[in-house]
Amino acid sequence: MKDRSRNYDVIVVGAGHAGCEAALAAARMGCSTIMFNINLDSIALMSCNPAIGGLAKGQLVKEVDALGGEMGKIADKTAVHFRLLNASKGPAVQSSRFQCDKQLYRLAMKAVVEKEKNLHIRQTLIDRIVVEDGRAIGVEDHIGVFYGGRAIIVTTGTFLNGLIHIGSVHYQAGRAGETASVCLAESLRSLGLEMGRMKTGTPPRLRASTIDFSKLERQDSDPEPEPFSFTTEKLREERLPSFFSYTTRETHSLIRENIMSSPLYSGVIKGISARYCPSLEDKVMRFSDKERHPVVLEFEGLETEEVYAKGLGNSMPQDLQELIIHSVPGLEDAEVMRPAYAIEYDFVQPTQLRQTLETKPIAGLYLAGQINGTSGYEEAAAQGLWAGINATLAVQGRAPFILDRSEAYMGVMIDDLVTRGVDEPYRMFTSRAEYRLILREDNAAIRLMAKGFDLGLIPRNHYDHLQEKVREITDRIHRLSALKIFPNEKVNNILQIMGTPPIKNPVSLYQLLKRSEISYDDLKVFEGWEPIADRFVKKQICIESRYEGYIKRQQEAVERMKQIEGKKIPKGINYECIPGLSTELKMKLMKIEPSTIGQAERIPGMTQAAITAILIMMKKMEIEAAAKKEKKPLSS
Repeated sequence: MKDRSRNYDVIVVGAGHAGCEAALAAARMGCSTIMFNINLDSIALMSCNPAIGGLAKGQLVKEVDALGGEMGKIADKTAVHFRLLNASKGPAVQSSRFQCDKQLYRLAMKAVVEKEKNLHIRQTLIDRIVVEDGRAIGVEDHIGVFYGGRAIIVTTGTFLNGLIHIGSVHYQAGRAGETASVCLAESLRSLGLEMGRMKTGTPPRLRASTIDFSKLERQDSDPEPEPFSFTTEKLREERLPSFFSYTTRETHSLIRENIMSSPLYSGVIKGISARYCPSLEDKVMRFSDKERHPVVLEFEGLETEEVYAKGLGNSMPQDLQELIIHSVPGLEDAEVMRPAYAIEYDFVQPTQLRQTLETKPIAGLYLAGQINGTSGYEEAAAQGLWAGINATLAVQGRAPFILDRSEAYMGVMIDDLVTRGVDEPYRMFTSRAEYRLILREDNAAIRLMAKGFDLGLIPRNHYDHLQEKVREITDRIHRLSALKIFPNEKVNNILQIMGTPPIKNPVSLYQLLKRSEISYDDLKVFEGWEPIADRFVKKQICIESRYEGYIKRQQEAVERMKQIEGKKIPKGINYECIPGLSTELKMKLMKIEPSTIGQAERIPGMTQAAITAILIMMKKMEIEAAAKKEKKPLSS
């Protein structure tokens, strides 16, 4: 049923966190867009923990927001528990984590996408990517209906050939209770894409009224949390606590004695698991010296009895799962509302993608989210936004949108994926970002909102509001730098009361603020100080003063890096003709097609000698091109 009247600029397959951001970006940038989902009631459904953010993930959420994405806004509207992780450490590694009401989040995002101009939503199962002459021209659903599109973005999450495991039982599903996308997996494979198999899982959900919370350690929200979104003025007031318990010797004995009941150990599961997020049976077997492992209980919402049992994820048979749960203090009588399970699914090796997330073999076909071998809502949302922006720019005939590793965590993630590929589910870590001191969570809006505004994703009033704050930060720093205090008995007595050393020479209030024991408001005892009501402005002033030298050195390192690694590699370069390159490196270079020397340097196994050989070839190509240019007028 190839009815060409069903034509759109951008087609998005899947309405999870990646799909929603991709579709909203395309529609808001002026493209007629349609988004498909197997079930419209599961748009933006949180399959695992209903939490947004976390270490390094909070940075991604802030960056998505700064570029005009939606995740941070929805998290702010629906969060019921707030934590700033690594609060005792420096700002480079601090990250926000919000526990959200699972159903409120889904409904809030569903309302946003439904009301978006230019965005159509359709419930159906997409079975095939339609390709003509090496270009994706549309999709076909399970009843044969064709939808034409100039750009296709596939965001299938764990649905691509998904297979659920609970003990010896396994069945096809995208997640428990939902249909797997089997034909689409075969369609992608038939297009020549290299695919692999990943494995993830989710812990059991327990009934709150059957848990003995008196035996558990309670953790409440931070008293004054800061929102994810720059546009959020007020967070919701409802709060839910989290609770902590631990596994026991009995827990570990049950697992060891029945380990072959786990499909992970019996050899049934073939997919690759993440080392950083092992299942409970994996933790018990791999870390035999550990007498206990933490269990965190988090409510799934304000109006539900379901409690997410983080740390109890496993793929054991259901009757054994109940024994394991009941061996944990506080959970002796806990009722299981949903069992834990493992799920295997297909992914596409991301080295087959350009930096825009367009596939190299098929023009106009973009991939985002877990289909690229990543793990996590935040990684998916960032890729979805990135793919949505680039698909739209391609349709509109505009230059692609690329952020490098010094500009955003998003840039680090995309570069890692397309250059290095994945051998396990990819998760964002602060350690992956070489320039994390200047890629902080708190300055994401300052770093990226201008780009979001230029793309048409940030309204003028929000951008102007940020510029006012930036001007105030600069102005306040100038004023503090001009306010001097002088060494005398009165001043040094004040400093002693503050718990900081006396001064021997005149210093400015800005210099004094560099001392970690002094806050901005502590300076009010000195003449000329002025109060600041805006927490964002105050925080930026403190960070800029305290880390000024480190930030300056990192910015200088970025400039040096850009001079070297920013050098573009010409598209027509023939790696097979470069002497000194091993066969393995030639194959990797031809497969990845790095666009810059920096990207080539990050290819696994790359050597400095190989980079030198590439640079020599590039210089030779420049000389030959210049010679041809000089001869051209003579032959005309």
